[in-house]
Amino acid sequence: MEAKLGELSPAVPERTSPAGMETHVSGTTLFSGDGPAWKDVFVQVLSRNRVQAPFLVPAVAEPLIVWIMSGHAVVEERDIGAEWTASQVGAGDFFLTHSPVPYEMRWRAVDDQPFQVMHLYLSVPIFDSVARQLRGEAGCVTLKDVSGGHDTTLSHILSLLHGELVDAGGGSELFVAGLARSLAVHLVRRYAVADPDVRARNALPRAKLRRASADMEAHLGDPFDLKRLARTVGMSEFHFSRLFKNATGLSPSHYFIRRRIAKARQLLQETDASIIEVGMAVGYSSPSHFAQIFRRETGLSPSDYRGG
Repeated sequence: MEAKLGELSPAVPERTSPAGMETHVSGTTLFSGDGPAWKDVFVQVLSRNRVQAPFLVPAVAEPLIVWIMSGHAVVEERDIGAEWTASQVGAGDFFLTHSPVPYEMRWRAVDDQPFQVMHLYLSVPIFDSVARQLRGEAGCVTLKDVSGGHDTTLSHILSLLHGELVDAGGGSELFVAGLARSLAVHLVRRYAVADPDVRARNALPRAKLRRASADMEAHLGDPFDLKRLARTVGMSEFHFSRLFKNATGLSPSHYFIRRRIAKARQLLQETDASIIEVGMAVGYSSPSHFAQIFRRETGLSPSDYRGG
């Protein structure tokens, strides 16, 4: 914990790129598809820590597959403010995510094998092209979220891609392109669903949601101010609150608490600031109140989360 309170890395963004995702998760990259063969898919093989504390996963535009290659673990996920759901996974199991909003994860390995995974991000142009050809539509199709699933066809395609990834020659561009399109076809056939929320009229528009979220991030140390937030996006407080909850599933005040605790987690892990200083930095002048809110949101006390 070398960083000081005033020398923090930027807060976790709501959205990131496939290459940027790994800056938010602990572990070691073993292989990465960086050559010319990999323009249609971004693939990495990663060794994960055996225990991962809760962290916020930024949204990524590309469909993401996480394929378990080695080890067994209990992986827990939740939307911001929701209950944790757990999946016990082993080699061959997979997660599929095509979420437009951030969510939270944590995990723990349950055997002595290395916990290794493959991450694959399918390019948006390939996905949209296949969706248009198979369903006559693009942009209004998304993929079901799958947690701890098992799919023999998917595993076969991913195994072939892994072989190309570790090939000393960097993989065949033609073969990888064919596998990427085959993967897109399989995903659209088996997991595609209509996305009625792409242009939802009863939710806060994304531009205004980003503006409100940025305002919250800039005032985490201040009292929650609904009037200021509504004014920031040019709405009445009532209208803003209703559309904000429709967009995020949380009231503005609860979302603000979640962002405070996310910032507190970052401070506890990345700085030498005392727990009292961390609490004050995110707006809690009472250490006991901070500890109470932190435990309610994470299941751990601040000291336990820091590790002693």
